Amino acid sequence: MGLHERRQREKESIRANILQAAFGLAKTEGWGALSIRKIADAIEYSAPVVYDHFENKEAILFEISLNGFKLLHNELVKAKKKYDTPEEQLTAIVDTYWNFAFQNKEYYQLMFGLGMQCSGKGQMKEEISSFQDMIYDCTYQIIKKNGSAPENACHMSHALFSAVHGLISIMMMRRSDIPETMNKTTLDETVAGFIKSL
Repeated sequence: MGLHERRQREKESIRANILQAAFGLAKTEGWGALSIRKIADAIEYSAPVVYDHFENKEAILFEISLNGFKLLHNELVKAKKKYDTPEEQLTAIVDTYWNFAFQNKEYYQLMFGLGMQCSGKGQMKEEISSFQDMIYDCTYQIIKKNGSAPENACHMSHALFSAVHGLISIMMMRRSDIPETMNKTTLDETVAGFIKSL
C-alpha cells in the first residue's frame, strides 16, 4: 500500500470515527448536548482534527441524517418486497416507518428536526422522499384498481404521510401527556380507513 492510499484510509477511518462518536454521544446525552469539543474528546483527537474532516457541527449532523434516511429506505424496500398487493404493501411500509421511528429515535429526531433544528441548512435530501414515493405508488395502484380518480393519488398520499408523521411526532415529543389510546392502534385504524376511502 502506497503512502497516498494509507493516508486516504486513515482519513476515512477518522471521519467514520467522528460520525460514530457523534451518534453515540447523541444517544447518551441528546442532540442538544453535542459539540465539536465533546466529539474530539470522544475520539481522543483535538478539535482542529474534527474541523479537518467537517466544516462544522451542522455538517456532521447532515451526514448522520443522510445515513438515517438510507437506513430507512433500505428497510422500506425490504418491507414492500414481502407483499404482492398494494394494500398489503402500503400497510407494511407504514408499519416499517413507524417501527423505524421508535427503534431509531435519535436518527428520526435528527432527520425531521423533532425538538431541534433540522440538519443540513435547509438542504433537500433526496432520500427524504423515499417513504412518500412508496406511499404514492401504493395509493395510485389501489385507486387505479378501484376505478377511482387517479389524479387524487398525490393529495391522498400526502395526507397519509402527514397523518403518520404527525402521530409519530406527537408520540415521540409528548409521550407523557398524551392519551394511552393514541398509539399503534390509532395508526393501524388510520391506515385501514385510508385504504377503504380510496
